[in-house]
Amino acid sequence: MTMIALALLAVAGPLAPAATDTPVLARTVEKGETLSASDFTSAALPPAVARGATRPGDAEGQEATRRLAAGSPVRASDIAAPRIIRRGEAVVIALVSGGLRITATGRALADAGKGEPVRVLNLDTNRTLNAVADTPGQVRLVAP
Repeated sequence: MTMIALALLAVAGPLAPAATDTPVLARTVEKGETLSASDFTSAALPPAVARGATRPGDAEGQEATRRLAAGSPVRASDIAAPRIIRRGEAVVIALVSGGLRITATGRALADAGKGEPVRVLNLDTNRTLNAVADTPGQVRLVAP
């Protein structure tokens, strides 16, 4: 019986699949840090672990959505566009229509990246407004 099992192993080859060269993090990256190509190195990982790993070029300039351990591959769900508006941050609310520009002070009610929608509280009127993140610390209202 043992001889049959050994013969089958010899014919079938190794049980574990070959490792794949995969980009992994060279250091631990904290939530909110921006990734760069120098944060990556290469490691041999099993195909099941390497599946879905993000290439360093695709992750460059992106922000970590959670703490990422050194030696682990980065997945698309681990990164997002950099946040230019942070929840609780003071913002300038701008309404631009033609040559007219009206501004007010406000507070962001959520995080947002450039061009993403964000809800803000106008501190002068205590009204909640829907805006779009424009630049760091500034949001834009869309004129009807």
